[in-house]
Amino acid sequence: MDKPFHIATAKDILEGKVTDIYFRRALEVLNSKNVRKTVKAEFVVKRFPGNYPWAILAGLDEALSLLANVPVKVKAMPEGSVFHQNEPVMVIEGLYQDFAVHETALLGFLCQASGIATKAARVRVAAGTKPVIHFGARRMHPAITPMIDRSAFIGGCDGVATLAGAEELGLKPTGTMPHSMILLFGDTIEAARAFDEVVDPMVQRTVLVDTFHDEKFESIMVAEALGKKLYAVRLDTPGSRRGDFYAICKEVRWELDMRGFRHVKILVSGDVNEFSIRKLNEVVDSYGVGTSISSAPVLDFAMDIVEIDGKPISKRGKFSGEKQVYLDKRNGRRYIDVASRKARRGYSPLLVPTLDKGRYLSARPEHGEVRKYVLKQLEKYDLGIESEPEGN
Repeated sequence: MDKPFHIATAKDILEGKVTDIYFRRALEVLNSKNVRKTVKAEFVVKRFPGNYPWAILAGLDEALSLLANVPVKVKAMPEGSVFHQNEPVMVIEGLYQDFAVHETALLGFLCQASGIATKAARVRVAAGTKPVIHFGARRMHPAITPMIDRSAFIGGCDGVATLAGAEELGLKPTGTMPHSMILLFGDTIEAARAFDEVVDPMVQRTVLVDTFHDEKFESIMVAEALGKKLYAVRLDTPGSRRGDFYAICKEVRWELDMRGFRHVKILVSGDVNEFSIRKLNEVVDSYGVGTSISSAPVLDFAMDIVEIDGKPISKRGKFSGEKQVYLDKRNGRRYIDVASRKARRGYSPLLVPTLDKGRYLSARPEHGEVRKYVLKQLEKYDLGIESEPEGN
């Protein structure tokens, strides 16, 4: 085997090598029979996972990078837009043969990145203003670590743990210490002191307190050992030992406070999601969220032709004709209508011209700008679900 890792290169993606074979065969037939028609194709999610009432659009930057090499026109919602079921988020107009081979990749970009960004946004809503760090790179293939970290960041996470992800985002990586280091020292206090002696003083001293002893007693011992240098204790308690995790965190908070360590924050990680965060928020100061974000369910986008040579047409179960999503910015009301119709008074279109025959029609936004856009929209949204659905 020549390749050390089973991944596609950027060249593979641009050349359409990651496509499903039936697109190649369709092109062979269409070209052989000289069927050359201009189409409009929409990208839509008919149903969100977990009964989500809203989602966040992500992966658009990569989708546009792919289409920038193709002679098509694209309308899209800005990346980071909140969208709802059955709302088209992107429309491609062009000769079908020019972009058909890229359908697989385009859907992959949008489906996974939007799923991750949506889960991160839900975590953000649950955590309120409390810091959230993405810890989930280890749950997915390392080749896509930067994409996962970026999607988590624009969805609302404050930082990421990996070097590659942080570099992509122009951030400093955020992390604490692994259990392995503490195990190798054989003692939590000794490991904490060694960390304090060696690691750059600019790095916050956050110590794991669930390796050898009860979380309460390890927290007290670490606080007494490091004093004012200790920024936080991190509880990553295994599920088999958690019991009432909220009660454990509250007990740790009480014991630290009564001993004069009110400055020490509580960070929790391990099997954390938007529902557990909502329960813990009273006593927890920040969160390290991994699997629930990086392994978030994908958003099941489909690309559907809705117009051929200017005439509305679609498969069964789909609405034909190009559509537009309109927003009343005063109250957030939205509606979908035929794109050729004028918007109601006070409403503005969300799908805007983005690409024209390989030319960007506006500057590509920075990652931080997309994140700010997401956070501004989230001020008007809540989780919309009172408890975690079974099977999630």
